Amino acid sequence: MAATAWYLTQAWPAGSGFVAKYLCSSTFVSHRNPTTVFEQDIAPVNPITSYFGYSIDKKKQKVAAGWHGVFPRTAIYREGCGCTLVIGITEEKMRRQPLVSQGFDRNRSRHRKDLPWPRSNGGPVNPDKLGIDLPKLNAALDNAFSESFPDTRRNTRAVVVVYKGQLVAERYAQGVDRDTPLMGWSMSKSITNALTGILVREGKLDIRQPAPVPQWQDDKEKSKITIDHLLRMTSGLEFDEIYQPLSDTVHMLYNSHSVAAYAASKPMAAQPGSKWRYSSGTSNILAEILRRQMETASSSYFDFIYAELFHRIGMYSAIVEPDASGTFVGSSYTLATALDWARFGQLYLQDGVWQGERILPAGWVEYTTSPTAGAPKGQYGAHFWLNAGSADDPNHRRWPHAPRDTFAALGYQGQNLIIIPSRKAVLVRLGATANSDAWNTDQFIHQMLAALPTEEPG
Repeated sequence: MAATAWYLTQAWPAGSGFVAKYLCSSTFVSHRNPTTVFEQDIAPVNPITSYFGYSIDKKKQKVAAGWHGVFPRTAIYREGCGCTLVIGITEEKMRRQPLVSQGFDRNRSRHRKDLPWPRSNGGPVNPDKLGIDLPKLNAALDNAFSESFPDTRRNTRAVVVVYKGQLVAERYAQGVDRDTPLMGWSMSKSITNALTGILVREGKLDIRQPAPVPQWQDDKEKSKITIDHLLRMTSGLEFDEIYQPLSDTVHMLYNSHSVAAYAASKPMAAQPGSKWRYSSGTSNILAEILRRQMETASSSYFDFIYAELFHRIGMYSAIVEPDASGTFVGSSYTLATALDWARFGQLYLQDGVWQGERILPAGWVEYTTSPTAGAPKGQYGAHFWLNAGSADDPNHRRWPHAPRDTFAALGYQGQNLIIIPSRKAVLVRLGATANSDAWNTDQFIHQMLAALPTEEPG
């Protein structure tokens, strides 16, 4: 009985938090219908969420969720930094956190539709002029949105296809359009990679040096963890990367005041650099490190994120969301339109250069896409997924039908940002696929590439 009571005190608040946070971001950032979001995006993820009730206060811009008033959680929206769960702090104090300067311009309507993507949001262009097989392209789009198995729905929300730096196709589900910011989940880790790169370019970080985490300085083992270890998921810290009640990921995101503090407190399970283990916790430790460095360069570190990354490449819809302590959740909480996620992918396809201006340091994309030792299929670099293949068999790789130079930002519920340098392509798929068996990324890549030219048109 005591064990059951303890379980409820841990698992049910996390369930309330998931409902409140997801609905808050979907309502006040994505501007989607909350009833549809609850039925299609939330309830299929975890059966217990169907028992939760919720209320949305549009005037105060907040969402409360709980089970008959028990184990409640509240998420609040703040302009410029999206939604946050109120944990370990009062709502009033959280609303006073100076995260985004009041005068900072986050105008989302800067794009002119008469200018082509990526400079603005004009397009798509005529695929025929680029040698693209239009029937195959349309068939690939149709398949991405198809629902062959109603009990395991794909719920694809948006697909964008970019070839040779030009927007060649985009499609959206009902209730979503090209101006709808959607959650990237762990695609957010790629944003953390980019911000790290910017600070490296500015000389504010050295990835080979021990990570500057104050609570680790007197710890014999943790003080050996470098920023490179964090980026490559080889910190040695114990962390359970599963989305189930009482798991580290769920407890960190939905029961913690500071997600970074939770992750940093985990015990060591291996020597730094000795073992690869995917961990959202390390991304949030990095986020807190980045926050401290960005605060030395800007009166508001959120201003730094927008000014030095998002706005420089035209990602005006993008927004990162913080935890209750005020640190952005570098593992999970970035929203952007499909067109803006594609811009981000194009930045990496162009080696970190945008319209002749270097955003990421020279060599950063090469570093990012070099396989991490210990990843058995050569499937991970530095906060990006790879397709390199195992050291003894290049064909033993994550996506057998995709080129080996493919790399990607991937997220929960089937979020895909696929970058394929050898084919000059960027693919984006956003959705809410509760059952991973319903979405096949390898098939998606294969079908899309089948529509693109295999050689330069003559």
